Amino acid sequence: MSTALLFSGQGSQYSGMGRKLYDEQPGAYEEIFETGSTVLGFDLKKTMFEGTAEELAVTSVSQPAIFTMSLMCAKKFTLDGGEFTAVAGHSLGEYAALVSAGAVDMQTGYTLIKHRAACMDKAAKKNGGKMAAVIGLAPADIEAGCKEINNAGDYVIPVNYNSAQQTVIAGSAEGIAKAAELLKKKGAKRIVPLAVAAAFHSEYMKEAGLEFAELIKDIAINAPEKGFYSNVSGEKLTDFAEIHTLLSKHIFSPVRFTDELSAMQRDGIDKFVECGPGKALTGMVRKTLENVTAEAIDG
Repeated sequence: MSTALLFSGQGSQYSGMGRKLYDEQPGAYEEIFETGSTVLGFDLKKTMFEGTAEELAVTSVSQPAIFTMSLMCAKKFTLDGGEFTAVAGHSLGEYAALVSAGAVDMQTGYTLIKHRAACMDKAAKKNGGKMAAVIGLAPADIEAGCKEINNAGDYVIPVNYNSAQQTVIAGSAEGIAKAAELLKKKGAKRIVPLAVAAAFHSEYMKEAGLEFAELIKDIAINAPEKGFYSNVSGEKLTDFAEIHTLLSKHIFSPVRFTDELSAMQRDGIDKFVECGPGKALTGMVRKTLENVTAEAIDG
């Protein structure tokens, strides 16, 4: 059985995350908290264990907190004797994947997250936008519906391909509203507005991606020691020469998570372990792939 670690994205955070793991084995995670707190300039442990849902929802807090929780869960997996051959993340999760794959060290991972969160928070405050999950309609039908709305002068695109039955769209408030009406007519079972501050992974985030590229251009990112699967391409990344450009593009490009899962299964992965807060990715695996096992490490 070949195993891949999957890492959670933004929105999965919750108050108190990480406390259970920490209480079980405090010494195992001190380096993670110390490194992150030094880079970020605030007490990560206190924020994660005691912060309110509102405090944790702030992009500059939620991204490093989820990243920290993801590293803790991956550490728990290896401490328990687990072995893995590949990694993938959902949006933000790509950064924990980079660290776990050996492409960057932990301090560099936190530096990347700090820059990413700041750029995205700035763009979110400037450009806003909305997101919604479309339930029960094929991705191709959602793409066609969004194209119809765009051709009429509004902006909305599919940005998260989570499963055959769930795709997240993002765009202007008007574009989301019109898409919701049209996609319901096309057969969508539900349109669920997401409690987010911006239209992530859309053109509304392009300036964030370009600013991020400038900030990270001199940061060394090495070829990974494990198989690394990309949200942007939906495939295993074999050439890391353009990783800086890819991470910039990642901020304003769709997350092709279902393609990644299929590519991993095609490459022989048959066990998936979600590392991070919640179990959303485990559910996506079970809805997308057959003849595989999926489990989550949380705490």
